[in-house]
Amino acid sequence: MKALVFCDVTDPWSYVGVTRFERAAGMFTILTGEPLEVSFRARLLEPDAPSSGRPLREVLAERLGGEDKVDLVDAQVTAAARISGIELNLAEAVEANGLDAWRLLTWADEAGPGLQRELAHQLWRAHLLEGADLADPLVLSSRAALVGLDLETADALLASEEYADAVRTQDETARSLGVTQLPYVVVENRWTLAGTQSQDDYVQALHQIHREWRDA
Repeated sequence: MKALVFCDVTDPWSYVGVTRFERAAGMFTILTGEPLEVSFRARLLEPDAPSSGRPLREVLAERLGGEDKVDLVDAQVTAAARISGIELNLAEAVEANGLDAWRLLTWADEAGPGLQRELAHQLWRAHLLEGADLADPLVLSSRAALVGLDLETADALLASEEYADAVRTQDETARSLGVTQLPYVVVENRWTLAGTQSQDDYVQALHQIHREWRDA
């Protein structure tokens, strides 16, 4: 089976949900022998966000209407991440537009098996754990090189507009599907799973989808 996962590299809930879904997919494959091919697609939560480098908490306080609301959101996502073994550090995160990161991810999806997944996790860790600026071409190209992508090609891509239209098309597709809760999983272009769920819930859903897919 094949699954497309709409998510955002600037979104902590995407990171948590994708991590749980991938673990569930691995468990599903062990139990059934059915491989699940997963690819990521862009759903830009803030497509017009500036790459300001401002502290993300400061930006969210303005957007949500106060630091108390930011504290609540922070506590919820940090607790959910910790359950999955992820230690978020949102206090160090900075505001960045995710378009360039997604241009690299779109290229990585074409470059070889597993590269897109590895790069996505590198970018989530950079943004949400290490406080790195995802709008910095050096951050992006160095993470690409870490997963085995060619550094010079990554630098050249980032200096151009390559894949920008493809990323915008991905985002427009997600919006046309009404995608608001991330991650948003589409299995075999038919079954959907919206929002961050528990690993067990993902496993159960994949079993149900597999039964329906097999009997179709």
